[in-house]
Amino acid sequence: MPDPLLVIARDGEHEIEIQRSRFLCRLARVSDVDAAAGVIAEVRRTHWSATHNCTAFRVGRVGEVQRSSDDGEPAGTAGVPMLEVLLRRELTDVVAVVTRYFGGVKLGAGGLVRAYGRAVSEAVDAVGVLRRVRHTRFLLAVPHGDAGRLENALRAAGYPVVDVGYGRDVEVTVTAADPGAFRAWLAARTGGGVEAVEVGEVDVEI
Repeated sequence: MPDPLLVIARDGEHEIEIQRSRFLCRLARVSDVDAAAGVIAEVRRTHWSATHNCTAFRVGRVGEVQRSSDDGEPAGTAGVPMLEVLLRRELTDVVAVVTRYFGGVKLGAGGLVRAYGRAVSEAVDAVGVLRRVRHTRFLLAVPHGDAGRLENALRAAGYPVVDVGYGRDVEVTVTAADPGAFRAWLAARTGGGVEAVEVGEVDVEI
């Protein structure tokens, strides 16, 4: 499976002005095409009087679904350069909407490409990015007398503990990016006395 991509750290907006035209970029985290369409519709309602609301989005674990729209700008001068920024930045599960309020000066095709690309690029810089890494989730059944020490050791070794349940044994749910390395660490730490049972996968943002 391809390496996971990046995601924006938060939703946000960023505005630039070029030749008296205002370019307001809205970035939002989305999980699918419908969510992206919802953000686009919201921006178009908010900025109904704008000259253009151009869009680009990528969704899917590795950005396998991607679309863009020039929304009335000359073909290839808005949506495509916006999408190219998302591709170049290796971003997924994100929608970008750049609202343009025309300032009276025509920018030409090259100027539009640069303006729309810059609006998205600066917006990404403003909100920040996180890396999404696929982790394997493990369930550990640990005797009560050993659970506290093992939980502390897991955290100290950088293995996120996501849940602790108490029953006949203490059931510790932990995630690891490298399953083989985790099993080796656990065996060394417990003398092979605790079994790591895989219970699924989860994406972790770091």
